[in-house]
Amino acid sequence: KKKKKMKNKSDLVDIVSRRIEFLKKEDIDQGISEILVYISSTLSKGKRVEIRGFGSLSLRPRSSRIGRNPKTGTSIVINKKYHPYFRASKSLKRKLNS
Repeated sequence: KKKKKMKNKSDLVDIVSRRIEFLKKEDIDQGISEILVYISSTLSKGKRVEIRGFGSLSLRPRSSRIGRNPKTGTSIVINKKYHPYFRASKSLKRKLNS
């Protein structure tokens, strides 16, 4: 049997609901949503999130730079911004590479 690829949150809810049959799908959806909201709000405050055995999420800065508008070719200033960065834990790396 071919495993279904997970593409979005509803796929994750389906996978978890098949594995944990005693929980309602709505409860699983709400739990996953709360986790994602917590991670997003923590990162937006500039803090780091660590999930033991899985990895950590943090922010990395991107400095301001000069870019080009692909449509017109004119130079534009791209302001400094942050992007999320994920670092896998040692145990996750081991599981992936064994």
